[in-house]
Amino acid sequence: MSLLDMLTQKLEEKEGRIIEMRRYLHAHPELSFEEEKTAQYIADFYKDVPVDKVETNYGGGHGVVVTIKGAQPGKTIAIRADFDALPITEETDVAFKSTNPGVMHACGHDGHTAYMLILAETLAELKSELKGTIRVLHQPAEEVPPGGALGMIKAGALEGVDHIFGIHVMSNMETGKVFYRAGNTQTGRSYFKLKVQGKGGHGSSPHTANDAIVAASSFVMNVQTIVSRHINPFDTAVVTIGSFDGKGSFNVIKDAVTLEGDVRTMSDEGRAIVEEQVRQFAEGLETSFKVKSELEYANDYPVLYNDPEVTGLVQEALEAADFAEILETAPQPPSEDFAYYLKEVPGTFFYVGAMPANGEWYPHHHPKFEINEDSLLISAKAMAAVVVKFCG
Repeated sequence: MSLLDMLTQKLEEKEGRIIEMRRYLHAHPELSFEEEKTAQYIADFYKDVPVDKVETNYGGGHGVVVTIKGAQPGKTIAIRADFDALPITEETDVAFKSTNPGVMHACGHDGHTAYMLILAETLAELKSELKGTIRVLHQPAEEVPPGGALGMIKAGALEGVDHIFGIHVMSNMETGKVFYRAGNTQTGRSYFKLKVQGKGGHGSSPHTANDAIVAASSFVMNVQTIVSRHINPFDTAVVTIGSFDGKGSFNVIKDAVTLEGDVRTMSDEGRAIVEEQVRQFAEGLETSFKVKSELEYANDYPVLYNDPEVTGLVQEALEAADFAEILETAPQPPSEDFAYYLKEVPGTFFYVGAMPANGEWYPHHHPKFEINEDSLLISAKAMAAVVVKFCG
């Protein structure tokens, strides 16, 4: 029996445990940078597992790094699962819904952690058949910029690592299918906050005031031209104004307005263009409207780039394992801090379909978000196939 066959058989036998763990984690979510109990749960799990090393409080937070050394020399690969939840009140009808008010696993990270724990246990049980070293990264704070991956990297999580791999379960992708993509795959993200300071006054006398709402509204309309007039039509970019704090009395001219924006781009060139244009429009308000503008602009998650050669090998491994339909996916709009790892070492981030069996799905970060738990075993098998490809 091949190593992959042994892994697959063991994982199938443990499917019930994967689901049980996922449901426990789902019922006990914790917010980013506050995941002490979840981190302890992860660390406690490994106490009786024959791994070679467990490092806790990793990366300046609650990260857990586990090392599994094969019996023979070979590559060092890292496999990552995130474990933070979101500040969302759950509205699902599942029996294991969140017991932490205002917090829920609305992105599938509970499933990531559950499958990875059981996969790591199974790899440790079969490490006499493995070549090289497997480093399991249980990463906190994926949901909060600049992301927990940066702390893990700075602490040395990728030292000596040849390749890194990650999976995300996707509620909008059909269960039973696994998706890959080479090259630029997920958008990079930027954030900006603009305060426009004018001069307040009475609604009947606008000539004695300087309306911050009018100036800020001009900015909102202007930035919508960035994508249509400055970004290459074959590139991708989105500029969203998600917050406009202009509330006041109907007959009072507002003296100050604060707005916040979200930027998504699929290339470094596009990211630079959007930032330049946002800054120019903000500065231009001072000339056009005689107001003061204070702009904060931060680039956080970079574009996620899957190494083409490594992704090709992952595709081969998944197709040879023959446990699911393997398909190429279109680029994905959300941003993901796994992109930081891929800037350091070649690897790939791929997707496992998790659409509920009835076909009724809610997007990630929705209060009614739920996954098909069949995706958990598929995720474990998919990552096992990749591990065997590089360390088998």
